[in-house]
Amino acid sequence: MKNIAVIGSGTMGNGIAHTFAQFGYQVNLIDINDDALKKAISTIEKNLDRQLNKGTLSEAEKTATLASITTLTDMRTGVAQADLIVEAATENLELKLKIFKDLDAFAKPDAILASNTSSISITQIASVTGRGDKVIGMHFMNPVPVMKLVEVIRGYATSDATTESVMALSEKLAKVPVEVNDYPGFIANRILMPMINEAIYSLYENVAGVEEIDTVMKLGMAHPMGPLQLADFIGLDVCLAILRVLQDGFGNPKYAPCPLLVNMVMAGNKGIKSGEGFYNYTNGVKEAVVAAKFAR
Repeated sequence: MKNIAVIGSGTMGNGIAHTFAQFGYQVNLIDINDDALKKAISTIEKNLDRQLNKGTLSEAEKTATLASITTLTDMRTGVAQADLIVEAATENLELKLKIFKDLDAFAKPDAILASNTSSISITQIASVTGRGDKVIGMHFMNPVPVMKLVEVIRGYATSDATTESVMALSEKLAKVPVEVNDYPGFIANRILMPMINEAIYSLYENVAGVEEIDTVMKLGMAHPMGPLQLADFIGLDVCLAILRVLQDGFGNPKYAPCPLLVNMVMAGNKGIKSGEGFYNYTNGVKEAVVAAKFAR
């Protein structure tokens, strides 16, 4: 595989494009919004500069990486010659089904179609295509250029050949691929999201404050980031969406999202992306929001 197409130029999409391009692949980065594409290239350039300053990348490698990325707003043109297409659009089932139906029509017959979904069923996504054996999950972690894990999710119809190809490709990106089967939340979020939800419940029930909860998990459990700060980093709307997928998929009330999380998302407090979640990020300074605001 030499030609890669990435659908969606947001945080995950531009990180995936950056990573493939850095390892010598030709990448078409596709988004319906031209301004979003310009912002994505600017973000990639800043992240490359960060690598340059750390000495992990040369100026020539930075130039080559940027030269390997082409931005397009037309999906049909962008995926026509791709060997692998990675969808990294918003975590919305109907949108993903529409994208994959179009990809199946536009892509080469032998192209592999991958989704970066963090929780939506690969089997369901594959069902709208005529190539279920070539549909797979490639769940990268954020920030993509830094994080080593790629969760490789086999749908019900995903072939051994497709799985082996994606596992090998992930290793060529200096990642560590882990194969999992297609059940709600896969592994990463099936374990992570209930922990985050329980941390939110602990705040909601006034057991402890924001910083106290995060400090316990950082110092007591050796987590690099506390669960409430991590939720802000992921996006509270994304956390809520994943918990609802888990609740619907298993029919188990233990996955029900905390009412506080629901209220925060409805109020527009989605974490770093909105400037406030469990912490306030005004002017780049992270400060815990007063715990009393959250307690029931």
